Amino acid sequence: MARTRGAGGPLLELTRARWLEFAREPEAIFWVFVFPVLLAGGLGLAFRNRPAESLKIGVADRVGAEAIAAALEGAPGLAPDVLGEGEALEALRTGKLALVVIPGDSTTYLFDPTRNDGRLARLKVDDAIQRAAGRTDPKLVRDHQLDQPGSRYIDFLIPGLLGMNLMGSGMWGIGFNLVQTRRRKLLKRYLATPMRKSHFLASFVLSRLLFMVLEVAALVGFGWLVFGVQVRGSMINLLIVSVIGALAFAGLGLLTASRAQTIEGISGLMNFVMMPMWIFSGVFFSYTNFPESMQPFIQALPLTPLNDALRSIMLDGAPLGENLARLAAIGAWGGLSFLAALKLFRWS
Repeated sequence: MARTRGAGGPLLELTRARWLEFAREPEAIFWVFVFPVLLAGGLGLAFRNRPAESLKIGVADRVGAEAIAAALEGAPGLAPDVLGEGEALEALRTGKLALVVIPGDSTTYLFDPTRNDGRLARLKVDDAIQRAAGRTDPKLVRDHQLDQPGSRYIDFLIPGLLGMNLMGSGMWGIGFNLVQTRRRKLLKRYLATPMRKSHFLASFVLSRLLFMVLEVAALVGFGWLVFGVQVRGSMINLLIVSVIGALAFAGLGLLTASRAQTIEGISGLMNFVMMPMWIFSGVFFSYTNFPESMQPFIQALPLTPLNDALRSIMLDGAPLGENLARLAAIGAWGGLSFLAALKLFRWS
């Protein structure tokens, strides 16, 4: 009869215990709060708005090299250098040059088409050489470079890091804690207490919510203070999306760790589950860069709709109603994962 008592007492005490266990782990505090801020700061500085660096161009030392070098020196964003042909090719091979120009009856461009700087250099170099040869543009155009908040890389990055952190802290924080408890033989002791299995697993999920608010505040606050990243939508809506995301990945973390016996085993399982989302779900760059045939798989990953919803609110100021389908997908992942974990979990 003891197991039929109200869920409030055992569940609250278990949640409090989970919270204290997490707070006493300095490594967990670092990975949940310090690491994402450091990552945002490093990437924000690396991709901050600054004048574009000049592309380094090698001109093979043949007849006509000086004239080509002079034409390129007058073009913005190009830094030509006349080099011996062998030296120029070696510099191109090692990435020190974006492109090599070989003068002759027909000018030859050597570059790697898989490198963005190589493709850009080809366009800029050809434009400069053609202009020096007398080409003129029939239509006047103007450039306007976007640098205001909302259009920068750091504005794209912060929501992605927030989604990644909700995933990582939910899965690693719960998975490792659960396996550590199993390794220390504590689960068998819990079995003798008047708690339900659902109480025990739900306490891990609820404890995540307490830290989730701090995670969101730390990362979003850092982005706002240091880089001027704005939340164009409602903070309440952002918090709601974050709560649903945290619950979903807490459920996924429970499912992954429901049978794991060792730290090595849970580490492999966690990496196996999270690695595709790190790569494909648009944390650091848009997932639209991947082939169209991969898009259904990418959309099925739980981190993809979470990142999309976070960016929709932070960058576009979209209301919660526009993200209901995404939230339903995230919630389905969390609910099904928790039910599966409840079925698969064993005390030993």
